[in-house]
Amino acid sequence: MSVDTVSTPHRLSCAPSRAARELGLRRGELDLAVHLGHIQTVPDEGGGGRRVPRSEIDRLCTHEGFPESLRERVKAVGTTEGAAVMEVPPGRFTRLARLGLVVPVTFYLNRYRAVVWQYLAEELRQFAADEKNTRLLTARMPEGLRDQLDAGLDLRARNWRGRHLGFLLRQAGDPWEQAGAVAAFLDPLQIAEIVPDPYERSHLNRFRPGPPAHGAPGSPAAHLAERIMTADDPDEIGWLRADLARALEEAREHRPAPRPATKSRPTPPSIPATKPVPGMAHRHSPVPEEPQPRPPRKLLGWLRRGNPRPGRPGQGSESACRTLNRPAGP
Repeated sequence: MSVDTVSTPHRLSCAPSRAARELGLRRGELDLAVHLGHIQTVPDEGGGGRRVPRSEIDRLCTHEGFPESLRERVKAVGTTEGAAVMEVPPGRFTRLARLGLVVPVTFYLNRYRAVVWQYLAEELRQFAADEKNTRLLTARMPEGLRDQLDAGLDLRARNWRGRHLGFLLRQAGDPWEQAGAVAAFLDPLQIAEIVPDPYERSHLNRFRPGPPAHGAPGSPAAHLAERIMTADDPDEIGWLRADLARALEEAREHRPAPRPATKSRPTPPSIPATKPVPGMAHRHSPVPEEPQPRPPRKLLGWLRRGNPRPGRPGQGSESACRTLNRPAGP
């Protein structure tokens, strides 16, 4: 009974690695297809991530031109190949990307830890085929755009964050997951200002996805990927903070953040006050002891100086008599 309960969902879905093999894709291409919404996934009931339903694989296999058509839709190219697709020099392609006219879909770090942005070849072909963009591809760059480039404008990271946020929101199935998706692009200090409650902030962090895996955790490559994931433009930070505040309101209405149960101490039973009975209070109250009289200190000192040590019986009285009967001198 338990075996059928666990194995039946797995017979109806595949792990991402197996789904990639059956669809003729590399694992990175499958992930990109999921991000773009070309392939639907379902959560694993065992908590092992997301899986691809068998029905989704069958649907994709029936498309015309499979698997080349699917592979062409998720083909990502770098700057050099992207410039060749658009038939422009690589320098012009980079300027178009910095201006945000072409949007990267993913990135990776090369062996020199330099960021290599990648773009969908299908989108680049559509951009080049649009007649409105002919001057941007062939003529001199407009003066306003040149001024922005001279000022250091580079929207590649920001545009990728916006695209990645859309993917995370599509995958979120819970208001707390939606709030975590927005919080993934904010610095922890920004989140602490918006969510001052530590229990609520801890619950939010459970649904806050990290950046795409690059290198071992804590490595320079991982730190660089985290920096790309974090918003740095003031206006971008502003609308992310506003979106997070709205998402948190919906999440609180849906389900408040859990809090530890507080243990209340039992209050001791109250003892009723009794009225004293007239004439009976002196029986229960202690009688104060009278202080014993002490001899004066001068008398004690005189007795110590004048009286000799006690000796044999009668010796002290005879000495005293001799002293008293001694005649006075001249």
